[in-house]
Amino acid sequence: MPLELTLRKAAEEVERGDLASVLRARQRLVGLVTSYPDRVDLRERLAAVYRLLGDSAQAGRWSYLSEVRDEAEVAAFERAYRTPLARLEAMNWTGGEAAATTETARQRLVALQEAANDQLRAELLVADDRDSSWHTNVLVLIGLVIVLLCFVVGAVTLVMWAYRWFTG
Repeated sequence: MPLELTLRKAAEEVERGDLASVLRARQRLVGLVTSYPDRVDLRERLAAVYRLLGDSAQAGRWSYLSEVRDEAEVAAFERAYRTPLARLEAMNWTGGEAAATTETARQRLVALQEAANDQLRAELLVADDRDSSWHTNVLVLIGLVIVLLCFVVGAVTLVMWAYRWFTG
């Protein structure tokens, strides 16, 4: 279905106001945002539908890049997606900051990307500190060799038992 027709149908369903129609409008808009992830206007329409449904975290998620947004909704989004990396992934923005059509959206994307990069750097530093010592690696290797030897001895024993059983 073409974009404009889908938007018109979604608007009509929102105007009806009953829960089933609003939920259908939400599904239509989710499909449009999935197809056109870098369109802030579609995100704003989806945020408005979530606002009608009373889901402030999702309204904050989809209005995060908007010029005008409700800070309580943004705070709910940030509580629901606690880390910058989780928020960046939840945004489902594919084009990078260059695809943003407004300076506000571009600035917010850059800030979120920088925070996500800082988070990843911190996680990598912690991961480096948690590397095993060479003593631990040697013990694990010895354990694996013992398990492999037990497997080989068991397999040879099983083959010899089967050979004796068949040959009688």
